[in-house]
Amino acid sequence: MSLQIELIRNKSSLREFIHFPWQVYRGDPNWIPPLLIEQRFLFNKAKHPFYAHGDVQPFLAHRNGRVVGRIAAIVNRAHNEFHHDTVGFFGFFESVNDNEVAGALFKAAEDFVKANGLTILRGPMNFSTNEECGLLYEGLNQPPAVMMTYNPRYYIRLLEDAGFEKAKDLLAYKMTQSDLSERLQRMGPVIEKRLHLHVRRINMKDFRADVWRFRDIYNKAWESNWGFVPMTNAEFDKLAKDLKLIVDPDLVWFAENSDGRPVGASLALPDINQALAKVNGRLLPFGLFKLLYHKRRVDGIRVLAMGVIPEYRRRGVDVVFYWRTYEEGVKKGHTWGEFSWILEDNEPMKEAATMIGAKPYKIYRVYERALDPC
Repeated sequence: MSLQIELIRNKSSLREFIHFPWQVYRGDPNWIPPLLIEQRFLFNKAKHPFYAHGDVQPFLAHRNGRVVGRIAAIVNRAHNEFHHDTVGFFGFFESVNDNEVAGALFKAAEDFVKANGLTILRGPMNFSTNEECGLLYEGLNQPPAVMMTYNPRYYIRLLEDAGFEKAKDLLAYKMTQSDLSERLQRMGPVIEKRLHLHVRRINMKDFRADVWRFRDIYNKAWESNWGFVPMTNAEFDKLAKDLKLIVDPDLVWFAENSDGRPVGASLALPDINQALAKVNGRLLPFGLFKLLYHKRRVDGIRVLAMGVIPEYRRRGVDVVFYWRTYEEGVKKGHTWGEFSWILEDNEPMKEAATMIGAKPYKIYRVYERALDPC
């Protein structure tokens, strides 16, 4: 039987779509199974906030009655309005090691975004740079940190053979306790005092208000970054609700100036992936207990968001955040930290990471290809 590409139209085919990664990664010790309940929610058009400004069409590839690949074509109107772009996206790509399968999936995604008047196909994005994005290009011999991606090495060839080229590289830096530079320990408190900063933890009793403060800083700090899309109120509420379940308030920081105005914020999370690896995507009937048990044994963190408003950049606020996060992380028994992701051309953030002793150890690549006119 020839290869067939199927639109996802019902719960049965969506279930096949969601469960297909377990086939691809069977026996791979570095893969972290996603929570099935969260995967189902991502494709709930009635409830997920992305669909207020975006469209998603998932596809399955079948051969001889067997699922051999999947992809989702994504139209993100918020991205194109913000950047004045005509870019379509693909995400949730998984495939057997077969160029025919991958090519047919990319063609299906291409046809969908072209039908929406778009001229470039870019990805992987699940659904945008505000969520998981990028193909793991270097550093494939270790599991991903929380909310980062992972894939087989052959995916690189599948994309490049299909005509995709590099759009942007996203870097991940890592440091251990032994990597910490003396300069950070010395400069952190000095900069904090010199700038008259009041640095505080997130207030869990006033969580929602601090979430909105973080959102305002995030949007101001990131608005000129490649690929950035401002998060809607509903999207930020969804993210905050998810993070509240795993956040450690001692690893979330705000910096305020002498007038009490927030000038920066930093969010680090315990690497909950170490616990998720134990539950195989299922919270019931016993997965939740396993998750809570192994969560206490997490030994690393990921700094996933750090922003400083424009007038306070290049003054060392990021160094203060790194110092504070390191001090608290060590107290809690964490032995390593990942700083991700950082745009390949974001020199200030790369310099700051290097200054504290972190080293680049993974590259995530976003690909794109121009689409032929209809």
